[in-house]
Amino acid sequence: MKGTHVHNLLLVDEQPMMRLGLRQLVEQKVGFRVVGEACPGMQACALAMRLAPDLIVLGSDPPHHPGLETLGKLRDQAFAGKILLFSGSASGHDVQDAMRLGADGILLKDQEPEQLIARIHELLRGKPVIAPSLLVLLAEALRRPPGSPARLTGRERQVLKMVSAGLSNKMVGNRLGITEGTVKVHMKNLMHKLGLRSRVEAALWAREHPP
Repeated sequence: MKGTHVHNLLLVDEQPMMRLGLRQLVEQKVGFRVVGEACPGMQACALAMRLAPDLIVLGSDPPHHPGLETLGKLRDQAFAGKILLFSGSASGHDVQDAMRLGADGILLKDQEPEQLIARIHELLRGKPVIAPSLLVLLAEALRRPPGSPARLTGRERQVLKMVSAGLSNKMVGNRLGITEGTVKVHMKNLMHKLGLRSRVEAALWAREHPP
């Protein structure tokens, strides 16, 4: 469709049939283009850095969860796109690891197709995306964070509140009259103070600790 922005996706999963099913699903929808497929590991990392997709749908299944290792390597290599972990099942420990390694969201593979597409749209708009059943596990783990809200500055509280509402760094900067780079600095500082590793984890922490 003319004028429609197209998001490039990279599909990563150990199972070829899962990748095929995802490809068929997303390519039916306007606004998505699958630019590559790979198994978790070095091939996926190399493709991601070469193709620079907007989103990686990264499969990770028990017992070894190879997607988690790939996730960590991607962030170590400074991959800047969104990463959605797509898992057959996950424990509270797995969810915490995914968030700390830099996942932008985590969904289960029993997700209804239309719900999956809706969640992908939300994630690409900057909104944290986590399966409700996994959200409970993660929220429980965050009830006793190492940091304290009293340590945050007023500006850091403002930034955290807006990020938890799904605003991008640019949108936060526009609302507060500061640069996008300054917003990134505030996010880095507040996450360090609270012992958090990702925007998703920060957003969930804010919901669990309202002002």
